[in-house]
Amino acid sequence: MAASGPALCLFDVDGTLTAPRQKITKDMDCFLQKLRQKIKIGVVGGSDFEKVQEQLGDDVIKKYDYVFPENGLVAYRDGKLLCKQNIQGHLGEALIQDLINYCLSYIAKIKLPKKRGTFIEFRNGMLNVSPIGRSCSQEERIEFYELDLKENIRQKFVEDLRKEFAGKGLTFSIGGQISFDVFPDGWDKRYCLGHVEKDGYKTIYFFGDKTMPGGNDHEIFTDPRTVGYTVAAPEDTRRICEELFY
Repeated sequence: MAASGPALCLFDVDGTLTAPRQKITKDMDCFLQKLRQKIKIGVVGGSDFEKVQEQLGDDVIKKYDYVFPENGLVAYRDGKLLCKQNIQGHLGEALIQDLINYCLSYIAKIKLPKKRGTFIEFRNGMLNVSPIGRSCSQEERIEFYELDLKENIRQKFVEDLRKEFAGKGLTFSIGGQISFDVFPDGWDKRYCLGHVEKDGYKTIYFFGDKTMPGGNDHEIFTDPRTVGYTVAAPEDTRRICEELFY
């Protein structure tokens, strides 16, 4: 049963409300709008705002009480932009260039079945690094993901970066199917809680699929300010919400 008092449901996007990088289904969209009549709802993802719109709809800021792209470094509440942070101001150009150069050099040495374009995507609050490249097709994405499950390509890359950039104040977090994020320490999904904790919620529920250590939902999932639920697919998210709120 859900706790009494004002509450908020925060949802990861990929693997939680949608299939990875796919659009939300009509059924799931309708379910969330019904849920919103009972409880405040918000989304928090590592992707930029444009990708959140692609998956959840152009009117996403009207459909959710909170929208937190890039872990909340970009934040919308009640349809209005709250704030926008930027990584270059925080880390400085020298460290960012060292990081980009090192990642590109590492990627150049990896042999994969396929490589496409956009290996590093520069976002407001993070760098998104993809060994295959974000321009890959859906079929190529799945092929890489299955290979990564066997060979831990991203995990090995991240472990190498942690050694190379130890003490530089960087966090490396694996999420989705083809990439990982790099951002300043503390700029994980917990960042968004700073926007909501002062709004008087007694309980903040969080739903995510990458809640294991090293996954990009882990920190917010284990944060004492949230009640965390691990899901494997949107169907899990819906089932748990029905058990909690209906």
